[in-house]
Amino acid sequence: MKGNKMNVAILNGGGDCPGLNAVTRAITRTCICEYGYQVTGIRNGWRGLLEADIFPLDLEAVSDILQRGGTILGTSRTNPFKSEGGPERVLENIRKLGFDALIAVGGDDTLGVASRLYKEYGIHTVGVPKTIDNDLSGTDYTFGFDTAVQTATDAIDRLRTTAESHSRVMVVEVMGRTAGWIAIMSGIAGGADVILTPEVPITVEEVCDFINQQADRGKNFSIVVASEGAKLIRKTGEEKVVVASEEIDEFGHVRLGGVGNALGKAIEKITGHETRVTVLGHIQRGGTPTSRDRVLATRFGVKAAEMVKTSQWGMMAALKGDDIKVVSLDEAVKKTKLVPRELYDMAHIFFG
Repeated sequence: MKGNKMNVAILNGGGDCPGLNAVTRAITRTCICEYGYQVTGIRNGWRGLLEADIFPLDLEAVSDILQRGGTILGTSRTNPFKSEGGPERVLENIRKLGFDALIAVGGDDTLGVASRLYKEYGIHTVGVPKTIDNDLSGTDYTFGFDTAVQTATDAIDRLRTTAESHSRVMVVEVMGRTAGWIAIMSGIAGGADVILTPEVPITVEEVCDFINQQADRGKNFSIVVASEGAKLIRKTGEEKVVVASEEIDEFGHVRLGGVGNALGKAIEKITGHETRVTVLGHIQRGGTPTSRDRVLATRFGVKAAEMVKTSQWGMMAALKGDDIKVVSLDEAVKKTKLVPRELYDMAHIFFG
């Protein structure tokens, strides 16, 4: 710190999502205009901090980025604790570059690293929760989630008309590794006839029964929404998680994908109904953030800058009800926030 002028660094980690530019803008403007701080952007998440890959953030750099998807900072799934001497290199670069505070914007993996760096190395970290999966336990909602749900809902609405025209079953695969928030919310909003999530087991045969019930009532099409992490379960007890690749990333995750195609083939074979599959994939991450995500990201960013001002290290900005509160990073990453059973049970009323 030079005099009173703190140097605040920002990084984005993990998958990108709509709202990242909005939060970067909010942090930068608040730090500069309200507190007179210097702000530095770290490129490509924790990898950028390992490599000292940085650039200055000023008012011009964050002008007109509120509505843009993606992130001007770049991101990666790098884990410094998986690199030999990684945490020590992070500490060395923070000292060398003169950072007084580090604001990490990410999901449970990114914020888990921020928590460890604070607890084990005393690095002044502040967390901001972002993920389209909405699965962080420390906050009611993460930014990026609302846009992903709207994108999935729009897709379901469009698939409904073509499904009806051709008397088909449409299976829509959405993101959601261990929590089915996108599936349950877009499924309810889009009037899905069956929803599969990682939290609640449902067999392929039960799915087919719901589809046949619809046909028996004279409805000539069905919409099925499935989280990528939903298990493919048969009534024999056989079950599996379908993966696109067995390769494991630095946080221990395999790449999921393919449950929609496997489910679609099974539905067509069992019911005889022509079935088509749409995998939304990274479409859910891209594009313009909704107004709700822009506002939530902005509120988080302003709060994060305030937390730096008040030295609330090892803490995260969080939405509780309609208020922005402060919770510990430990609380934020201690468990995955799953879809509550009562919400799934409500959706189940509309199955079949």
